[in-house]
Amino acid sequence: MNHIIQFSGGMGSWAAARRVVDAHGTDDDNVVLLFADVRMEDEDLYRFLDDAATDLGVEVTRIADGRTPWEVFRDVRMIGNTRMDPCSRILKRELLRRWIEEHYEPKDTVIYLGIDWTEQHRFERAQPRWTPWMLAAPLCDAPYLSKEDILADLQHRGIEPPLLYKLGFPHNNCGGFCIKAGQAHFKLLYEKLPERFMAHANSEAEMREYLGKDVAILRDRRGGTTKPLPLLELKRRIDCGEDGTDPLDVGGCGCAID
Repeated sequence: MNHIIQFSGGMGSWAAARRVVDAHGTDDDNVVLLFADVRMEDEDLYRFLDDAATDLGVEVTRIADGRTPWEVFRDVRMIGNTRMDPCSRILKRELLRRWIEEHYEPKDTVIYLGIDWTEQHRFERAQPRWTPWMLAAPLCDAPYLSKEDILADLQHRGIEPPLLYKLGFPHNNCGGFCIKAGQAHFKLLYEKLPERFMAHANSEAEMREYLGKDVAILRDRRGGTTKPLPLLELKRRIDCGEDGTDPLDVGGCGCAID
């Protein structure tokens, strides 16, 4: 069998890959760490990929559409949000599936996802979408691991965790940016990586002008209504101490699955 691991650069995909390698080995070159690069990653993600690959004894197979999410938004004439994700659809899901279909056959291939037992519902949603391919999520099986367990295992193996986790981000993709993220997530991006936040805020403002529409990644739900909340407006509210952001409104990621 061929074992294709969707290797996102997160701790979960490393832990899933660790279980696959421990179970099947790498002697027959039948294990692939497949990474889809959106060209907007944190630099430390690439360092983590290399360290994780060295630990697993498998080289990373890197593929890319060539565009960034903002370039995709311009091409499809819309800004991605929690309901519509052209960036992850084009730069992740379609790209990954196309590459796998070009190189392997469903009859002798298993595709592995890095989701864990707390996200069993996401695995169940993903299965029918990958028909006729066999899908597996090793971290959904016992022994069940917490993120703390995975972090401890990384440290035990001498692998430095990704920088974004240290900064408090829930994932290690798109440099801390994600159109599926909530207001608290973008507030964290502004506080921890203000230059990166401003780059995205300015890109969003340029897209709003290009489209000639009042659209944005985030939604303002204050006062019982809902309307677009541009990142520059979120910044203004944070600077003025009036953002009122729900600290649990984080979200984000799920690119290769949802």
